[in-house]
Amino acid sequence: MKYEFPQDFKWGSAVWAQGTEGAFDKDGKAPTVWDEYYRLSPERFYNEIGPSDTLNWYENYEKYAQLAQDIEHNSFRTSILWARLLPDGKTVNEKAVTYYKNMFKAFKNRGMELSIVLYWFDMPLLFEKQGGFTNRDVIDSFVYYCEKCFELFDGLVDIWYIYNEPIVDVGIKYLRDMCYPNKIDFNLTNQAIYHMVIAHAMVVKCFKEGQYNGKIGSVLNHQHIYPRSQNTGDLEAAHTLDLMTQLCFEDPLLAGVLNEEWIAFLKEHHVIIEIQDGDLQLIKENKIDVLGLNIYHPTRVKCLDYLRNPKAPITFDSFTEEYQMHGRQMNKDRGWEIYPKVVYDTLMLMKEKYGNPEMRITENGMGVQDDYRIDYVKKHLIWAYQAIQDGANLKGYNMWSFIDLWSPSNQFKNCYGFYEYDLETGETKKKKSADWFKQVTLNNGFESE
Repeated sequence: MKYEFPQDFKWGSAVWAQGTEGAFDKDGKAPTVWDEYYRLSPERFYNEIGPSDTLNWYENYEKYAQLAQDIEHNSFRTSILWARLLPDGKTVNEKAVTYYKNMFKAFKNRGMELSIVLYWFDMPLLFEKQGGFTNRDVIDSFVYYCEKCFELFDGLVDIWYIYNEPIVDVGIKYLRDMCYPNKIDFNLTNQAIYHMVIAHAMVVKCFKEGQYNGKIGSVLNHQHIYPRSQNTGDLEAAHTLDLMTQLCFEDPLLAGVLNEEWIAFLKEHHVIIEIQDGDLQLIKENKIDVLGLNIYHPTRVKCLDYLRNPKAPITFDSFTEEYQMHGRQMNKDRGWEIYPKVVYDTLMLMKEKYGNPEMRITENGMGVQDDYRIDYVKKHLIWAYQAIQDGANLKGYNMWSFIDLWSPSNQFKNCYGFYEYDLETGETKKKKSADWFKQVTLNNGFESE
């Protein structure tokens, strides 16, 4: 069968600034939370590879833009480092401006739609020491940074994504001990979530009032939650996890409302969110234009088999347990279930619940051997195609990732790129999946049995 996508469908891939730029202390860049985490605990990184040990995109962006063109990309997604553009939080770094403008043009001039993420797990250390998004005062600094980006790069960016996976950002810093400041604090986690929601609405307002070119959105890692059964306990477990990790962002960003059940749940667990006058109206009036979705695997849960230790800190895992479905297919290298229909279920949920916003699959992929990767992607694309046939407003697909790069969770252990990258020599080598994806792009689809 031939799977032909809509005529204006976009094909490409993505990278993130912290994992590709290198030049971590060059030309005035200030440290981020990742730079500080590595400085304090290099032994906690795979092979002790830190964020400075990466691709030096800062100097070689033309090379990478050409490699993207070589495989016929017509879209590309990357990010800006807040700590490079505004090292002291106030003063624009002109060398950073020059770099980002030239880098953006390198992709735009090669015919690619350009999507830029403003905040991608990379809080400047300066502001994290003030509490990061747990401190409402940091919101103004973030909005100022975003406004500077809109002013400086207007006309070069087609889609601005305010956040990439915001729930991951708060989780790794305040609940999972995976990034500086390495805390486990449910209260701080949810304070940060709420302040990120407010900051997001303020940035959308700024963008719309400035009448800048392009579209404004955010990227969420919706992990579609499947309860083990229709038993009341399993359903409640799934809904609780949904409240804590997804509805807290999805409802305000897409529907313009705070989820009241989420607020009630937090109060039940002694987390008080300070909702200031004007907050609800701000959220209501500043929804996003486009939704990016990072989709890798399903989340299957069941109710707890045993009561939670009342002395243990509350985390996202405190109210549910993972359910290992019998007969599931596994990506053994990553520990994830492979379930391609999760793409269809996610897209249709967004269509039915949130009014079918313009959507892009902004990440999907697998860091394994190439034939396996091609099969994985093809099966997920078949379900994306089916969702489009059933009315989902899906406009593009970007693989993770364009090239092997430094990842916050596994450094260079699992490599997802279309291109191999040799850390020692800096050489690149095209993978089989790159040629396959090039043909998908040229044909705007593919054939499959």
